[in-house]
Amino acid sequence: MHQIQCKNMRRVHHVWPWLCLVQKAGQPAVFNLTFRRGEDYEIDLYYLMDLSYSMEDDLAIVKKLGGDLLQALRSMTKYARIGFGAFVDKTVLPFVNTHPEKLQNPCPNKDAKCQPPFAFRHVLSLTDDVQRFQEEVGKQDISGNLDVPEGGLDAMMQAAVCGNKIGWKNSTRLLVYATDAGFHFAGDGKLGAILKPYDGKCYLEENMYKKSNEFDYPSVGQLIQKLKENNIQPIFAVTSEVVETYKKLSEMIPKSAVGELRTNSDNIIQLIRDAYNNLSSKIILEHGPLPSSVKITYDSFCPNKIHTTDQPRGECDSVTKNDKLAGKKPWYKLQDFAPTAYMDNGGGVCETKRLDSDGLIFYALCCCNFHLKSFTGKNCDCKTGGKSSKELEKSCRKDNASVICSGLGDCVCGQCVCHTSDDSKKQIYGTFCECDNVNCELHNGQLCGGEERGHCDCGKCKCSPGYDGSACQCKSSTDGCLNINGNVCSLRGECQCNTCHCNPGYQPPFCEDCPGCPSPCPKYISCVECMAFGSGPFQKNCSQACQNIVLKDNVISKSKLCKEKDSQNCWIYYSISQMDGEKYSVTINPNKECPEPPNVGAIVGGTIAGIALIGLLLLLIWRLLTELIDRKEYHRFEKEKSKAKWNDADNPLFKSATTTVVNPRFNGQ
Repeated sequence: MHQIQCKNMRRVHHVWPWLCLVQKAGQPAVFNLTFRRGEDYEIDLYYLMDLSYSMEDDLAIVKKLGGDLLQALRSMTKYARIGFGAFVDKTVLPFVNTHPEKLQNPCPNKDAKCQPPFAFRHVLSLTDDVQRFQEEVGKQDISGNLDVPEGGLDAMMQAAVCGNKIGWKNSTRLLVYATDAGFHFAGDGKLGAILKPYDGKCYLEENMYKKSNEFDYPSVGQLIQKLKENNIQPIFAVTSEVVETYKKLSEMIPKSAVGELRTNSDNIIQLIRDAYNNLSSKIILEHGPLPSSVKITYDSFCPNKIHTTDQPRGECDSVTKNDKLAGKKPWYKLQDFAPTAYMDNGGGVCETKRLDSDGLIFYALCCCNFHLKSFTGKNCDCKTGGKSSKELEKSCRKDNASVICSGLGDCVCGQCVCHTSDDSKKQIYGTFCECDNVNCELHNGQLCGGEERGHCDCGKCKCSPGYDGSACQCKSSTDGCLNINGNVCSLRGECQCNTCHCNPGYQPPFCEDCPGCPSPCPKYISCVECMAFGSGPFQKNCSQACQNIVLKDNVISKSKLCKEKDSQNCWIYYSISQMDGEKYSVTINPNKECPEPPNVGAIVGGTIAGIALIGLLLLLIWRLLTELIDRKEYHRFEKEKSKAKWNDADNPLFKSATTTVVNPRFNGQ
């Protein structure tokens, strides 16, 4: 005896209709369903703001609002988080002024405080901390650029694909995009010599989009695809000058809204509230995959007096919180249905039972073995292997941050079953329903240039033979990419649209060395030394370290003459020329110039003689200085001596002799 339960339908807005129905064989079962719009959904709101100079007043308003933004969200739901990011534009001409002073302060007024321009900066991951939001937004300064359109699509794309860094949860994801200008899109990067198409990946490093100058702007089709994949609903809060532009963009993006922002952004809270109410006012009632014998149609009775009948799903728009919806739904029309039968496929029991003579039948649609918990699915044909429903759903997510089957399919037995589009030309496919055949670049208003040129496959154009380019806009030809040797782009790039797209370090038209690039002579001197003379740092692994060097006997035209010193301080002369690809051709002069060894005797003798000569010279200088000093002192003494004479009569100490002695023999002669 199996313990059984009735299998329930997919959950839609907190409604769980059970598939245990009473019906008459061959007749549809009809019942009414009444429900309200759900409340208190979890909301993640990422505020993405244009910080070009014209938004100076708007930034001041957002700083003042601070926690009011989060409080406004919590008035809609109990569970809300908010994050912040900013953008300006690519930091190359002609988008920003690349003068060193302007790269530091792009404001028109030098006295104003502006931060350097940037493409996209992730400032704050989603959080419910009001104080932290106020602090991080308060640190922001305005920046600036040259042209009017901004790099907003770059920023939106990174916010969409970098889910782990932004912090998106499995909740209602809102991205508020605030600006007063238009946007650059795919192809505009060519104005700044950026030719590489954006590849749809996350490139946030240290919370900055640092590869914006390597990749072109994303296309609108790429943006739409990534917003769908990550179930992000954009709200464009823009000024009146560009509101019509963003309305046209919103028409192409499902689940998006546009609100007119006042000049100083003081109505941003009301815009977010109105946009959220518009986005959440549509109620859809649908079902999962069914057996081929079962058909479901819906009759909807909406509060706006719009009624629909016999539709593949129930849908009502402009539903407020207090509205009740009544749906009259013809459900299962069962054909070839055997009365009184048991069907056991090992995973559960599908039972039908006659109740009366009129053929009224109780039908419990495949009630799976409940106590074993090893089978699930509409027909109990999915063997879980003991896995829980969450584990099965995990295999239907592209990564932990993404929604089940990209929001475009149902997870059935651990695999995605993609929805069928209302548009017969559109197909949704892929392991995670991440792909479709309509969101690709346009050429001449046609997808991938039209059916003759190519078709759209998962966001990229697959071109037919004879056509090339990201939108199959070019005819395939390599005539304009062939160099003098007949090689495409010198084997250092790709030929797209008959034009070379060169690897870094090379330049068109044939991916040759750029004139301002550093000389290759110093880079390969060690290889030249080991290959020609068997010495130097590479002598032990010369063949491995110098695989891209080819020795030639003759000098090739257009080769560069080199003169470099080797590890032995000898001059080596050689010529070098790059071949097609990454190899270099080298012709080496076998004679190298080395300095003669030093004469030790001459050096020692010369040193001693020099020391003796310097000593003698110093002694002579000393003797000369001494003689000069002595002569100077003598002259000074003589001068002082001449000044030392005096008059005897004027000397008060002088006394005449008192005794006179006369020599009697002195006769006066």
